[in-house]
Amino acid sequence: MSREFLVATFRDEQSLLTGVRTVRARGFRIYDVYAPYPVHGLDEAMGLRRSRLPVAALLGGMAGLASAVALQVYTAVYDWPLNVGGKPENSTLAFVPITFELTVLFAGLTIVAAFLLRSRLFPGARALQFQAGATDDVFALALRRRDEAFDPNEAWRLLEESGACLIRYVRQRARA
Repeated sequence: MSREFLVATFRDEQSLLTGVRTVRARGFRIYDVYAPYPVHGLDEAMGLRRSRLPVAALLGGMAGLASAVALQVYTAVYDWPLNVGGKPENSTLAFVPITFELTVLFAGLTIVAAFLLRSRLFPGARALQFQAGATDDVFALALRRRDEAFDPNEAWRLLEESGACLIRYVRQRARA
């Protein structure tokens, strides 16, 4: 089983943005866009929604906070209670540094795990490379042919009109 892509390369970021907006306005779904540096306004042009990584960070941080407090209360009150200078066993001020550190640790690890899972960058994953130098010095736009409603001739024409330098079909085998 293979997947078909229509890949267009552009000379500069303005023509890339024009191509993305033109193709999206005609109802084509963009598979991905490759650029050598971040292009301002590209995510809006592609119609990408906001990232949910902050939500993952919040949930990871809350799990770290809860586990830190639970660990410290258990060890200081139930498992190994010590009377140090007549202070209470569950002194919240003494818990602040460890709680902060575990909150930051859990939030950071959750962000890394969520990013790697969402972008499918797990060990052994093969990168899909459509165009040589796609992230070095070439701006590239990839459209994936998913169904029969995809009209490659119209897509080709739209990409030519928006300033594409090179347009070609790429066929890649699906992962086993």
